[in-house]
Amino acid sequence: MAHQWFEQLDSPRFVVAPMVDASELAWRLLCRKHGAQLCYTPMFHSNVFMKDPKYRKDSLVTTPEDRPLIVQFCGNNPDIMAAAAKLVEEFCDAIDVNLGCPQSIAKRGRYGSFLQDDWELLKSIVGAMSKAVSVPITCKVRIFDSIEKSIQYALMLQDAGCKLLTVHGRTRDQKGPLTGVASWKHIKAVRQAVSIPMFANGNIQCLEDVYRCLEFTNVNGVMSAEGILTNPALFEGINPLTWDMAEEYLDLAHKYPCPSSYIRGHLFKIFHKIFIYEENNNDRQLLATAQNLDDFRKVCYNVKDKYVPYHEGKLNFEEDNRITRVGYNLILPPWICQPYVRMSPEEHTQKMEMLNKTQDTCERKRNHEELEGNIISRKKMKKLRRIMRRPMKAEQTNGRSGEICVNNTCPNPLGGKCEYQLCKKCCKNKCYEEDLDCKGHRILVHTRRKMAINFHNKNELQKLAL
Repeated sequence: MAHQWFEQLDSPRFVVAPMVDASELAWRLLCRKHGAQLCYTPMFHSNVFMKDPKYRKDSLVTTPEDRPLIVQFCGNNPDIMAAAAKLVEEFCDAIDVNLGCPQSIAKRGRYGSFLQDDWELLKSIVGAMSKAVSVPITCKVRIFDSIEKSIQYALMLQDAGCKLLTVHGRTRDQKGPLTGVASWKHIKAVRQAVSIPMFANGNIQCLEDVYRCLEFTNVNGVMSAEGILTNPALFEGINPLTWDMAEEYLDLAHKYPCPSSYIRGHLFKIFHKIFIYEENNNDRQLLATAQNLDDFRKVCYNVKDKYVPYHEGKLNFEEDNRITRVGYNLILPPWICQPYVRMSPEEHTQKMEMLNKTQDTCERKRNHEELEGNIISRKKMKKLRRIMRRPMKAEQTNGRSGEICVNNTCPNPLGGKCEYQLCKKCCKNKCYEEDLDCKGHRILVHTRRKMAINFHNKNELQKLAL
């Protein structure tokens, strides 16, 4: 069945998935440069999007060349979802409802794939959003174990007003080490049942996979997430040099700034085969602690300087025994962008069984040691790693000293910057009772009372003048 709005987008076949902290503007533009025909924004939380202007401003960053574009929202309130959609309709070509996120945070917030059992609510959400905006409403879903139920689910969304469906061929439980292989059979069955345009998602590691999926499922387009993170030129059908892709991305990130955590995540994925070798531990550590573009560029330069001689054939990588290497059977050299191949659920289960057989191995997994050899908790280890990534911030932070609030009846720790050596609760009470300010706790009772008095006096003078 023809759909004019979809044809106006030139019926895109190569689609970049919505990825939290990973499909920002700079990355979308890089993927478009290398063959992507349609991009999604990261998932935005509709409640926060409506309430927080800063979140709204920071989230929806786009340019005229960033089209066609689909904005994705999550949420469970039809009115809020519709209102959020209204705010973005002029900046995009369609608005997507995230019904596929399987993470624990989605379960706690009751959105994503954890709405797939409440069909009446989903009808209300899709219906309300469709009525509120002039652009099409689309949905990204996961399958059920049953093919028949997956089909009924898709038909329900189509009847509710969904104009395009993206089907991820995995169930809600297939995530992390249990991800496994996506079922193209489910996707094909849904494609045969619905009449709206449809994208497939899952098992895409190279351009050949894209064409195999198109042929097998007969969908309109194929979406890539994990595959395109390790090779931004996946839809172009090439495996470029890692440092070329990294430098192109950093140029775009300079032009369209984003948080350093996004940049770090992208470079780790691009260089993922490089960093399996111990000889690159220093560069891996540099990337882990990098805080600006110069640091990120230095990682790229170091990798390039080290591996260009191998790429140009001046040195033989496999025969270079100057550095002890770990044996990895790679089809492509590690300096070439290539797919990340997950361990199968069966392999993961076998690995965990082997680890559990040896108590010593389990202890090594659970325990961490300080430089002095003392065992520390995983929680403290995470804190130390955060400090390592941002040492200057740790030095500049005047946190709690461990001392107790000077109020004898209060057991709380005192605030590190409190002018009265009190905890925040006691400080607040003191300021209200004695008409004081505490800049350390940002309690400005005296200042605000003074402002209120001045405002009152000003109004009284204006009344007298009249």
